[in-house]
Amino acid sequence: MAETPLVYRVPQVESRAGRPAPWSAILSVLDRIAEPQTCRVETDCHYLLDAPEKAGILIVALHGFAMNAEVMLRLTRLMVGGDKIIASVEGPFAFHVQPDDSDSEVAFHWGTRAHRESTIRLHHDIVRRVLDDCRRRVSLPPSRCVLLGYSQPVGLNYRFAATWTNEVRGVIGICGGVPKNWEEGFGPTPAALLHIARENDEFYPAGKSRTFPERLKRHASDVEFHMLPGAHRFPSKAQGIVQPWLARVCGV
Repeated sequence: MAETPLVYRVPQVESRAGRPAPWSAILSVLDRIAEPQTCRVETDCHYLLDAPEKAGILIVALHGFAMNAEVMLRLTRLMVGGDKIIASVEGPFAFHVQPDDSDSEVAFHWGTRAHRESTIRLHHDIVRRVLDDCRRRVSLPPSRCVLLGYSQPVGLNYRFAATWTNEVRGVIGICGGVPKNWEEGFGPTPAALLHIARENDEFYPAGKSRTFPERLKRHASDVEFHMLPGAHRFPSKAQGIVQPWLARVCGV
């Protein structure tokens, strides 16, 4: 039995007289460019809070692309120690790890280059809201608050510290980058910056990462940089760097 050929029909467009419009009118409708619009909406922010008693430092931790808050909480706890308050924040954008399987694991991220300004604003809004919420819960001042990011949100976190200069005492960037417009787009920040890079990072090559300290010093007077062996992975053995830095910066 012969297959029935597929027939694609152009939508019928009528003229004012009720008769079919000429092809030029049909094409003008099909090619008409829609005007982009933007409206603001409220959204929920999800995070995990690990708050041991008598802790003196709050760490707001942001995971990398295709991760989640649970994994980031475990990694951060190993790095900073179990005596810190940790708020592990879930990225606002979700996707299935296996696109063809709706039952597959769901992972999260912090946005793409599409609608970049909106993505940056959303990141800032989330971090500010989490900081405010946590500080009310644990009664800690901004001088005891540190923003930590792995991979994707590192540059966003540096933007945050240089934009909202009274929100955090320090920023820890792990296996990430510096904003492209860092030199021109920001003013000085009092936050201390700790950047940890990896020698064999496939996303942020060592040669590029070694330029970050001088770039960061354009707006921050307290910059510490470390290059560790290994690929683009969360450095599980960086406690000896991070914990003394936290004690020095936060005075605890």
